[in-house]
Amino acid sequence: MGIAVSTATDVAKSAAGIVLTKPGLGGIVASVKEGRVTFQRILTYTLNSVTKKIVQVLFLAVGLVMTGHAILTPMLMVIIMLTGDLLGMSLATDNVRPSPMPNVWRIGQLTIAGVFMGVSELVFCAAVLAVAKFRLGFGIETLRTVAFAAVVVGNQATTYTNRERGRMGSCRPSRWLIGSSAVDVTIASTLAISGIAMSPLPVAVVGGIFGAAAAFAVVLDFAKVPVLSRLKIA
Repeated sequence: MGIAVSTATDVAKSAAGIVLTKPGLGGIVASVKEGRVTFQRILTYTLNSVTKKIVQVLFLAVGLVMTGHAILTPMLMVIIMLTGDLLGMSLATDNVRPSPMPNVWRIGQLTIAGVFMGVSELVFCAAVLAVAKFRLGFGIETLRTVAFAAVVVGNQATTYTNRERGRMGSCRPSRWLIGSSAVDVTIASTLAISGIAMSPLPVAVVGGIFGAAAAFAVVLDFAKVPVLSRLKIA
């Protein structure tokens, strides 16, 4: 990439990829840092998208096999997509740490990582659904609400584990990400408890699903680090 200084000719500035507007070469360091921050945000968004697609497709099949019915109605799927999009868009403003080394797109490794995260969330959602069906004995309408809540909070868990290549919590989330998470959780819990567009769930059950999602995020965070390290995603 060509770099021109502020005192260069107009021809040099037009041909350069970066024009330094201040004296000195500090702008080069700032440009590299900003580029790596942008790359990390794109990487997180891509990894998050692959994870969600794996869950949304396979969980419908798992729910059909487990219950004999469509586990999510079209209305529930629309609500899940809306809340997921709100959370996903907020990743564009998230606080991230620039990578220590130059970045390279590794699509194959990134896909493998997304499949790993997606299958992990799928196991969590299927486990919650199995407990609700075989342990609590819920009917199909109530199971649909359980599946809705499990997918929403499972998406929250994987989003916060996907946003960092290291341990979760090493970089503080942005206010937009925290705010969108709060909105998503509020909407999902209110709809599930009140029975709006779905069968109502007891508060204790909703709280139990949220607690299970928090535990799932901690476990997945420990499993994620060696996987990303092995795939050289940093």
